Amino acid sequence: MTDTPEATTDERNWRRHGARYRARRRAVDILFEAEARDIDPVAVVEDRISLSRDPDNAVAPVADYTRQIVVGAAEQLDTIDDAIARYLSDTWELNRLPAVDRAILRVGVWEILYNPEVDGATAIVEGVELASQYGNDVAAPYIHAVLDDVVQENAADNPFRDQAADEIVEEISDADADPQFAPEDPGVDAEPRHASAADPGPGPVRKPDSADA
Repeated sequence: MTDTPEATTDERNWRRHGARYRARRRAVDILFEAEARDIDPVAVVEDRISLSRDPDNAVAPVADYTRQIVVGAAEQLDTIDDAIARYLSDTWELNRLPAVDRAILRVGVWEILYNPEVDGATAIVEGVELASQYGNDVAAPYIHAVLDDVVQENAADNPFRDQAADEIVEEISDADADPQFAPEDPGVDAEPRHASAADPGPGPVRKPDSADA
């Protein structure tokens, strides 16, 4: 009897992640590419949709939710970036973050602010999971912190909303990063980061006890 080949890391990740997660990941790719090429992300997603209609182009179909995220994030970019910047430390600016981290944060904040079908806990967990695949050891903790702050700011009447997110984040924080899905050279515009989940320190996350946090 022939032994069944052991599933690869990519196959295991594909089975574990649902369609919504894969749609978010594709949106991150498109936002990252659009910024790197300095073009409209909506033009990129529409181009992918057009190319995917011809099998000869070997372009994967674009999920409706991917398009919804990209179009929504592009339309609300200023508001989204203001929300992110509000929770970065005083010595950091949004444009100093690695481009892939900006893309992940923009996807997460768009979901928190503009998609009522996604609760805050889910937006945080999915953002942290994306960061664990794309980023380095520092990315996931500070992306978690920023998204959590945005959720709390917009759900002040429900302090227990993110308890589930914190518990799930602990479970996935040790997951191995998946290099296959990382955009090429995502940190070319990055400054050194020295944050941790317990103490953001001089890195990009604003400390919780900051006067204007």
